[in-house]
Amino acid sequence: MSQSNKTRATVDIYGKSYTIVGEEQPHHVRMVASLVDQRMREIHESNRSLDTAKLAVLTAVNTMNDYLKLKEDYAELEASLKKKEEQEKND
Repeated sequence: MSQSNKTRATVDIYGKSYTIVGEEQPHHVRMVASLVDQRMREIHESNRSLDTAKLAVLTAVNTMNDYLKLKEDYAELEASLKKKEEQEKND
């Protein structure tokens, strides 16, 4: 994708400023950054001894775990819907 189609958004995550360049709209990038910041702060509350790098990795691991669980749930729902549609065709 050409550079002209990319957007820039400056966000604050855990007290540091980042400029994110990508295809998403700036308001979406800010929302994602806000969620990452919130998750890091939540994890920090129960793991105060973690340095920022370890906190970031733990946040990434937790977020990916949540993503994979949602992906599995979605696949199960899709399979269930497909099965139900097939049953309705046969009735």
